[in-house]
Amino acid sequence: MPHFFCKLIAPRPTFAFDMNDGEKALMGQHAAYWQGMCKEGAVLVFGPVMDPNGPYGMGIIDSADEADVKRRTDADPVMKAGIGFKVEIMPMR
Repeated sequence: MPHFFCKLIAPRPTFAFDMNDGEKALMGQHAAYWQGMCKEGAVLVFGPVMDPNGPYGMGIIDSADEADVKRRTDADPVMKAGIGFKVEIMPMR
Protein backbone atom coordinates (compact mmCIF):
# COMPACT_ATOMS: atom_id res chain seq x y z
CA MET A 1 0.00 0.00 0.00
CA PRO A 2 1.16 3.57 -0.60
CA HIS A 3 2.45 5.71 2.24
CA PHE A 4 1.62 9.34 2.92
CA PHE A 5 3.55 11.91 4.98
CA CYS A 6 1.26 14.15 7.01
CA LYS A 7 2.52 17.42 8.43
CA LEU A 8 0.46 19.04 11.19
CA ILE A 9 1.02 22.78 11.43
CA ALA A 10 -0.01 24.47 14.68
CA PRO A 11 -2.15 27.61 14.79
CA ARG A 12 0.85 29.68 15.95
CA PRO A 13 4.64 29.19 15.81
CA THR A 14 4.96 29.17 19.61
CA PHE A 15 2.18 26.61 20.18
CA ALA A 16 4.51 23.78 21.33
CA PHE A 17 5.92 26.07 24.03
CA ASP A 18 2.92 28.05 25.29
CA MET A 19 -0.17 25.83 25.13
CA ASN A 20 -2.89 26.71 27.60
CA ASP A 21 -4.63 23.98 29.64
CA GLY A 22 -7.40 23.50 27.08
CA GLU A 23 -4.88 23.14 24.26
CA LYS A 24 -2.86 20.63 26.30
CA ALA A 25 -5.99 18.55 26.83
CA LEU A 26 -6.77 18.73 23.12
CA MET A 27 -3.24 17.57 22.28
CA GLY A 28 -3.79 14.60 24.61
CA GLN A 29 -6.89 13.67 22.58
CA HIS A 30 -4.87 14.14 19.38
CA ALA A 31 -2.12 11.79 20.61
CA ALA A 32 -4.67 9.17 21.68
CA TYR A 33 -6.32 9.36 18.25
CA TRP A 34 -3.01 8.75 16.45
CA GLN A 35 -2.03 6.00 18.92
CA GLY A 36 -5.29 4.26 18.03
CA MET A 37 -4.42 4.41 14.34
CA CYS A 38 -0.98 2.98 15.16
CA LYS A 39 -2.58 0.05 16.97
CA GLU A 40 -4.83 -0.68 13.99
CA GLY A 41 -1.80 -0.59 11.68
CA ALA A 42 -2.79 2.46 9.63
CA VAL A 43 -0.05 4.70 11.05
CA LEU A 44 3.59 3.61 10.98
CA VAL A 45 5.04 6.42 13.09
CA PHE A 46 3.96 9.83 14.39
CA GLY A 47 5.17 12.52 16.73
CA PRO A 48 6.47 16.05 17.13
CA VAL A 49 9.38 17.34 15.04
CA MET A 50 11.38 20.01 16.83
CA ASP A 51 12.42 21.87 13.68
CA PRO A 52 14.41 25.03 14.61
CA ASN A 53 12.34 26.88 11.99
CA GLY A 54 9.17 25.91 13.85
CA PRO A 55 7.98 22.68 15.45
CA TYR A 56 5.34 20.59 13.69
CA GLY A 57 3.70 17.21 14.00
CA MET A 58 4.25 14.40 11.55
CA GLY A 59 2.74 11.04 10.82
CA ILE A 60 3.22 8.42 8.15
CA ILE A 61 0.00 6.72 7.12
CA ASP A 62 -0.25 3.47 5.17
CA SER A 63 -3.36 3.84 3.01
CA ALA A 64 -4.75 2.90 -0.38
CA ASP A 65 -5.44 6.51 -1.34
CA GLU A 66 -5.22 10.13 -0.32
CA ALA A 67 -8.98 10.40 0.20
CA ASP A 68 -8.71 7.93 3.10
CA VAL A 69 -5.78 9.89 4.57
CA LYS A 70 -7.79 13.12 4.34
CA ARG A 71 -10.76 11.44 6.03
CA ARG A 72 -8.48 10.27 8.85
CA THR A 73 -6.76 13.64 9.33
CA ASP A 74 -10.09 15.51 9.20
CA ALA A 75 -11.32 13.28 12.05
CA ASP A 76 -8.37 14.26 14.26
CA PRO A 77 -9.64 16.10 17.37
CA VAL A 78 -7.32 19.07 16.69
CA MET A 79 -8.82 19.50 13.22
CA LYS A 80 -12.39 19.08 14.46
CA ALA A 81 -11.76 21.73 17.14
CA GLY A 82 -11.40 24.37 14.42
CA ILE A 83 -8.72 26.39 16.21
CA GLY A 84 -6.41 26.93 13.24
CA PHE A 85 -4.44 23.71 12.73
CA LYS A 86 -3.55 22.80 9.15
CA VAL A 87 -2.51 19.47 7.64
CA GLU A 88 -0.38 18.97 4.56
CA ILE A 89 -0.60 15.50 2.99
CA MET A 90 2.17 14.36 0.67
CA PRO A 91 2.48 10.98 -1.09
CA MET A 92 5.72 9.05 -0.59
CA ARG A 93 7.47 6.69 -3.00
